[in-house]
Amino acid sequence: MQKIRPCLWFDNQAEEAAGHYVSVFGGDSRIVDIAHYTEASPGVTGSVMTVEFVLAGQEYIALNGGPEFSFTEAVSLSVDCADQAEVDRLWDALSEGGEESMCGWLKDKYGLSWQIVPRVLGELLGGPDRARAERVMTAMLGMRKLDVQALRDA
Repeated sequence: MQKIRPCLWFDNQAEEAAGHYVSVFGGDSRIVDIAHYTEASPGVTGSVMTVEFVLAGQEYIALNGGPEFSFTEAVSLSVDCADQAEVDRLWDALSEGGEESMCGWLKDKYGLSWQIVPRVLGELLGGPDRARAERVMTAMLGMRKLDVQALRDA
């Protein structure tokens, strides 16, 4: 078991969301366990309480905690993408039914914020060429989904 696992609070969509995320990321992603509310717990007896799942090797817990809390952009999941094809695939799958934002950020249909980031961005922003880094930053700030070629051309 991973020492620290993010716990994501959903109203009542924990199982649906975990299943969606597992289908989007594939590979080393899976549902590990589903726990249900009992008569002694505050939720509806027999309904899903928590879903333990893994996305690309990272463990998470999804909790059906009710409508008291919702996600904000103050916390997001940042995804390192190898290339434009991966950026496109994940952007399309996670933004469907959600909301696109700026600079590679989006909210999925459950309200969870994601940053879909091509690996090359760090390389282009780092290094000794500060003028290039400024051009890349300016280009990125004008984008929704990040465009690897446009970043390289900046």
